[in-house]
Amino acid sequence: MHGQGSRNDQDFFIAEQVRTDRLQQLFRQSITAVFGSYLAAVMLCWLCWDRFEHSVVLVWLALLTGSTLLRIALFVAYVRSDESKRTPQRWERKYWITLVLSASIWGGGALAVMPADDLLSQALVMLFTVGMSVSAVSCYSAYRDMTLVSIGLVLLPCTAWLLLQPSQLQVGMALCILVFAAFVARATHKMSQALETAFRLTREMEQANSISTRAAQTDELTGLKSRRAFFEHAQQLYNECRANRLELCAVMLDMDHFKHINDTYGHQVGDQVLRQMGMVINSSFRATDIHGRLGGEEFAILLPNTSIEVATEIAEELIQTIGGLMIEPVNCVTASLGVASTQAGHKDLHSLMNNADQALYRAKALGRNQVAVAR
Repeated sequence: MHGQGSRNDQDFFIAEQVRTDRLQQLFRQSITAVFGSYLAAVMLCWLCWDRFEHSVVLVWLALLTGSTLLRIALFVAYVRSDESKRTPQRWERKYWITLVLSASIWGGGALAVMPADDLLSQALVMLFTVGMSVSAVSCYSAYRDMTLVSIGLVLLPCTAWLLLQPSQLQVGMALCILVFAAFVARATHKMSQALETAFRLTREMEQANSISTRAAQTDELTGLKSRRAFFEHAQQLYNECRANRLELCAVMLDMDHFKHINDTYGHQVGDQVLRQMGMVINSSFRATDIHGRLGGEEFAILLPNTSIEVATEIAEELIQTIGGLMIEPVNCVTASLGVASTQAGHKDLHSLMNNADQALYRAKALGRNQVAVAR
């Protein structure tokens, strides 16, 4: 049940990412449509200025100017918004409103300016409406519903009017446009499916890569960073502290008599001890600290912007926490720790870690279950 729930969560997360990808593509591709639709109307009116009624043309262009400015304002708001707020829930509805408004004005205006007794003007108007429909396919390819609604609002008013005319030529023109629209509707279905599949595959590959990367950087038994991941992050932290002249302390930790635990109680108990150690270490330090399992029963922690005195106190508290662990059937679990600081003049991360390691061995030589500070 838990696995099924996790799988459902992953599917939902990918579905939301795909939806966001579609929205981003919509805004990228359709910005040209905002200007293109307006310029197409201007060009049509210019070509047929002597054939159209001028007052109707001016009203149409005025309405298109308003809807165009509204759409431009929407695009500007989207671009200026924080990337985390560019969600489908926030922008899809707004986009729908501006699209329906603009397409309705275009389709209704084309019908309004079309002369009732001029076949050439009618043909030009239909040519431009078909061109607008073709552009809609490319602009709204990620949203099939938007493509169909846009085509319908632009094409249907003039097409329906032509179907009601007595001329066979006008009816034939309308039927051709309807056949064209049917082919476009079929093509948009396949195109939107292909795009969604591509988006989904991309996101699934990214997620799989993220999971594999995280698995490679995490010690499976303790949940801490693996040796390789620890040193990669440790080097970055060391460089940052050195650049900002911040003190950095290293703590090396080794379980006492861990081989005896494995030999006496078995490796399953030993693994349980290591799991508990991982939980203790993970909950005992700040988010800015770096900790990991270097191998076997050996762990390392880096404490940035921390003095050697504070680091020693933290190490002492860690020993007390480890000593209080109740892991059956082991009666007592202890650890030895070594602490070193960059204030001692270490030239690199390796030198710092080596100094903390030497302090760790001194803690063991002094009787274990204690903290030793590097000299």
